[in-house]
Amino acid sequence: MAEHEHVREHVRVAVIGSGFGGLGAAVRLRREGITDFVVLERAGSVGGTWRDNSYPGCACDVPSHLYSFSFAPNPDWPRAFSGQEHIRAYLEHVTDVFRLRPHIRFGSEVKLMTWDTERLRWDIETSSGSLSADVVVSATGPLSDPRIPDIPGLDSFPGKVFHSARWDHDYDLTGKRVAMVGTGASAIQIVPAVQPRVSRLTLFQRTPPWVLPRVDRAIGGVERRLHRALPFTTQLRRGLLWGIRELQVQAFTRHPEELGLVERFARLNMARAVKDPALRARLTPDYRIGCKRILLSSEYYPALARPNVDVVASGLAEVRGSTVVGADGSEAEVDAIVFGTGFHVTDMPIAERVVGAEGVTLAEAWKKDGMQALRGTSAAGFPNWLSIIGPNSGLANSSMILIIESQLNYMADFVRQLDVLGGRVALDARADAVRAWNHKVQERMRPTVWNTGGCTSWYLDSSGRNTTIWPGTTAEFRRATRRVELAEYRVVRQTATKKTTSADPSEVTA
Repeated sequence: MAEHEHVREHVRVAVIGSGFGGLGAAVRLRREGITDFVVLERAGSVGGTWRDNSYPGCACDVPSHLYSFSFAPNPDWPRAFSGQEHIRAYLEHVTDVFRLRPHIRFGSEVKLMTWDTERLRWDIETSSGSLSADVVVSATGPLSDPRIPDIPGLDSFPGKVFHSARWDHDYDLTGKRVAMVGTGASAIQIVPAVQPRVSRLTLFQRTPPWVLPRVDRAIGGVERRLHRALPFTTQLRRGLLWGIRELQVQAFTRHPEELGLVERFARLNMARAVKDPALRARLTPDYRIGCKRILLSSEYYPALARPNVDVVASGLAEVRGSTVVGADGSEAEVDAIVFGTGFHVTDMPIAERVVGAEGVTLAEAWKKDGMQALRGTSAAGFPNWLSIIGPNSGLANSSMILIIESQLNYMADFVRQLDVLGGRVALDARADAVRAWNHKVQERMRPTVWNTGGCTSWYLDSSGRNTTIWPGTTAEFRRATRRVELAEYRVVRQTATKKTTSADPSEVTA
């Protein structure tokens, strides 16, 4: 090597992101005896989506004891459904308990990751410097990059504009006229939180959601002391919550007609809070419940029935000065516009920054047939690159932490297989294996409520394919990701001349 050639820092594993997926990967790597890894985080603290989303009323719609790591139970959750501040504090606690901070590099946004076909490594450019890694674990998550629609005239709006995931806490909404755009999971929490203090709230609703009551309560001191004294009671509680949700999966995936009873209950829930039949008609969905994520709130409908709230049953079409204009022609003067319009889920921005073995980005590789990855983790042409919460690994009715831990099992076995094979080696998912896996997933997706329920949701990509949701139980996903099947990969080795060769796993001896 020439003396002037820059020598990059090299690590065995680079983890991208420090939310549940990234921190879970870091803990699992340490449990596997791997300490030569870094966690690259673009922000200044851990927490991922639970750091970024700090809007009023922000909370989880999955029970606390299920929305946490199985290896880090928390007996002290204060409520059945935790608020953002408690989940973020939990992730900070996990970071400290498992001594992860020395591995985390804050202020290190990944700008580009390029596969070096000669050295069999990933060259990584970040906002804080360069490094290389044998393996990359991408845990950026699907809810990390906010999506704001392109609204004509928005740039000239003289008031305040921000997304729910980038809440401006320095801007006081008290007494203001506010436009809330969107009626998803964030919006139904924001609306009741800000309605009492704004002078007027105009809600732009393209598609009404199905909303069920949020059966939340404080967890008393006696319960928490019991969980601390007898840890198995926490496990029992978690197991019960998990089992109930596993039993619900069949209705979503194979028998959507069974959701009719839940639909009737949701209509009664709305009728109790909304007495105005015209408003009730605007808030009633025309699609099968479950097609879009079922939302939980006991305060959303009562807030919409208040006299200082207007519901515009169309999207925001245009902004003219301080006037917001709905697609139905309705107008309102506002001081602030808050977007609760979701995230880049089916077009993950990180994919633009990953350049694989063929010199194309992951985004380009996914452009033709949509996002797809072997067992939600490995993409063909991107050796030693693993995603946490990758294509078709999302859930609509249970805890994503269950999926994350399953993928961490897969990641651990992936690294073990590299050790067994020995030497400079990489595993590249076979294109036919990825296609076969994706075909199986999409075939199972056909009868599901997400595909047949008559709605357009953020689960679907621009071509109408559901590239987001896993069409089965979490137990099935765990079985599918328990171990790496070498037959589904090409084994790529480095030769003495730094050229690479590939081989069928059956031809490789450990």
